[in-house]
Amino acid sequence: MGKRERSGAKSKQKKAAERREAKGATRGARAPAPARNPYLRGARILPRTIDGTETVVQLVDGTFYAYNSGRLREACQLYSGKMLAKDVTVGLTLTGALTPAGLGMSALIPLIEAGFVDWIVSTGANLYHDAHFGLGLAMHRGTPSASDAVLREQGVVRIYDIFFDYDVLLSTDAFFRKILRSAEFQRTMSSAEFHWLCGKYIAARERALGIGNKSLLSAAYACGVPVYTSSPGDSSIGMNVAALQLEGYACVIDPSRDVNETASLVLHAKRTGGKSALLIMGGGSPKNFALQTEPQIQEVLGIDEKGHDYFLQVTDARPDTGGLSGATPSEAVSWGKIDPDRLPDAVVCYVDSTIALPLLTSYALAKRKPRKLKRLYDRREAMMARLQGEFERANN
Repeated sequence: MGKRERSGAKSKQKKAAERREAKGATRGARAPAPARNPYLRGARILPRTIDGTETVVQLVDGTFYAYNSGRLREACQLYSGKMLAKDVTVGLTLTGALTPAGLGMSALIPLIEAGFVDWIVSTGANLYHDAHFGLGLAMHRGTPSASDAVLREQGVVRIYDIFFDYDVLLSTDAFFRKILRSAEFQRTMSSAEFHWLCGKYIAARERALGIGNKSLLSAAYACGVPVYTSSPGDSSIGMNVAALQLEGYACVIDPSRDVNETASLVLHAKRTGGKSALLIMGGGSPKNFALQTEPQIQEVLGIDEKGHDYFLQVTDARPDTGGLSGATPSEAVSWGKIDPDRLPDAVVCYVDSTIALPLLTSYALAKRKPRKLKRLYDRREAMMARLQGEFERANN
């Protein structure tokens, strides 16, 4: 005998519906009581009417009800509601050409200055293209249908529908080579130290040009937000570092320092009674580099920990191809990257980051007052000392 359905016999349900209709019901059918059907406890889909007066918060909360708009609503609510609590340390990862599209100025700098981002892992390309804006160089809206052969002849570089003059690359390269020849770069350092120095020089150029704060790196420098890159050689910045080594200069970015420093950030957040959250824009190497902080702490260093507390990813990558970009938070639990007890506090939103990030930023700034800056860059030595101490105690 088959399992009896909770809702009862379909023939009885059908007859009951017909009787209600025959009586001329004046209101909708009564929904089953929550105690009777736990799957129907969610809010009813009764969206507000869009009339042009709604705020971003009203639009998201009142009309983003299902599919990936529903996930974006959940992302906005998780970020502003739990991840931005005072005791949460928020790491941000950046993949894809976000800064060339202006998202550094429009979204990332406001988040940094509001204390809504405490540390960053980015592709080097995002940081290189971010520098164009701080140097007063121009990026333009274009079209993806232009002939790339013609653009090459005209000295125009294309990033999908963004155009800029080839000289933007040459001028940015010249800037980096100039500062990289200075004495303070002639040593081995973490990428956070490297980007802090770059941010200092970009901030000085912004002041000289009188253009205000246009660069993510200069904002991070001012706010004490450490910025790491998971693959230092995989960008024009790294290419210029490599070129100067051929001239005899001694700037070296040490990835091992980055691995330990980022792990120390997470351990510090947990050991001081707080939580760790990751806001992942895209996927790729920066996603893994931020998530691997927990396996580094637990698996490699042998320090007791449980995993990150909050996971929020915006991606267009599928989970069924085996790539890290599309790997789900539940899969990350098996690696020790996410605390299994906090898996309900995880959202994956399958949306273009250039759509989601402005909405997420506006929503968060509307819902939350700025947080006090944690200035984790200034506390790197103390956090590394904690990591070193716990590693020695765990392995002696």
